[in-house]
Amino acid sequence: MKRLAVLGQPITHSRSPAMQNAALGRLGLAGEWSYEAIEVAPDRFAETVRGMPERGFVGANVTIPHKRAALEVAERASDTAVEIGAANTLSFGPEGIEARNTDASGLIAALPESPRGARALVLGAGGAARAAIWGLRRAGAEVIVWNRTAERAVAVADELGASALADGEDPDLQRGDLLVNATAIGLHPNPADSSPATLLALGFPLERLAAGLIVVDLVYGDAETALVRTAREQGAKVVEGREILVQQGAESLQIWTGLKAPLSTMREAAGSALGRR
Repeated sequence: MKRLAVLGQPITHSRSPAMQNAALGRLGLAGEWSYEAIEVAPDRFAETVRGMPERGFVGANVTIPHKRAALEVAERASDTAVEIGAANTLSFGPEGIEARNTDASGLIAALPESPRGARALVLGAGGAARAAIWGLRRAGAEVIVWNRTAERAVAVADELGASALADGEDPDLQRGDLLVNATAIGLHPNPADSSPATLLALGFPLERLAAGLIVVDLVYGDAETALVRTAREQGAKVVEGREILVQQGAESLQIWTGLKAPLSTMREAAGSALGRR
């Protein structure tokens, strides 16, 4: 049996196992491949990854908070992963651990229209934010970075060719522009938390979630996040984290199996996983 997994902390919310196992079944690989979720603490990540090949694993997805560490543990890495400075896809082969990043391409594929010429505000400075910044910049968007620690926003923006939003500065987003939440707000403790404190912690004035703005929330869970719900109520276009999960997961699956992933099957399984909780 060829084993695959997603590594993270927390990981109980993940729909990747349901989604990827459904895809493997559709591809006729259910009897030969399997996919599971493994919770790993940061101080055990490198040790866990290095021991996976001897346990039959051929690949793994990586999520919060391990995406920077996934790049560091690899012997080889794609140019994209190196430029982003984070990885979400690991492959285990004769030449060792290889790191790639499908987060950036997954985000761009999930958008309802090309971001070329748009102004994009990315909230966060971790591995997911780095992929969003890199992908949007490569697709032709002007990218502004916000983080609760301003120094981190400046450092990431400088490294990836974006600009950083100063405290109190208005990003001046217009119709067709993007807001991307790449923080963990909405993931802890309850993705459906609608309290003002949860949304205000994003550091973005809610009145800016106007009609025509595209709001992307990389967080997903058992219900709409407060950000997604508020954006819908105010007439913004919404891209939920589940669709980005499908797009990046499809690319990862193709890397491991060499087969084109069945997107419709993966969407259905990611959605139905909610009903089984």
